[in-house]
Amino acid sequence: MTSHLTPGQKAQLTADLEQHERALRAQLDFHLHGQSRVDRAADVLSQDNDDPAQRRSEQAVSAALGEQERAELDAVVQALSLARGGRYGLCQRCSADIPFERLRACPWALQCVPCASAA
Repeated sequence: MTSHLTPGQKAQLTADLEQHERALRAQLDFHLHGQSRVDRAADVLSQDNDDPAQRRSEQAVSAALGEQERAELDAVVQALSLARGGRYGLCQRCSADIPFERLRACPWALQCVPCASAA
């Protein structure tokens, strides 16, 4: 199957994905302070100078940020894999072309707008 993306568009989007992957990995490392999720949660809970409600709140925010970043990173990694395999820019649900404008706005988009809206 041939891609609807030009080689230049694909190169631009792939570079954007690679840059976004590096940024997300750095953000995750920052939020987890180089620790695993379990270690980071234990570290937050063991802080003596905060009250328990503040610790729970900080832990919830940190976990939510980490989960959101992980989900986005998974989509970025999958999109990069598809780019390397020649299937980038095709909806993973219906195989329709994902418009370049959508991919430019969200290079890790794995579904066309109709399929993403239906999900």
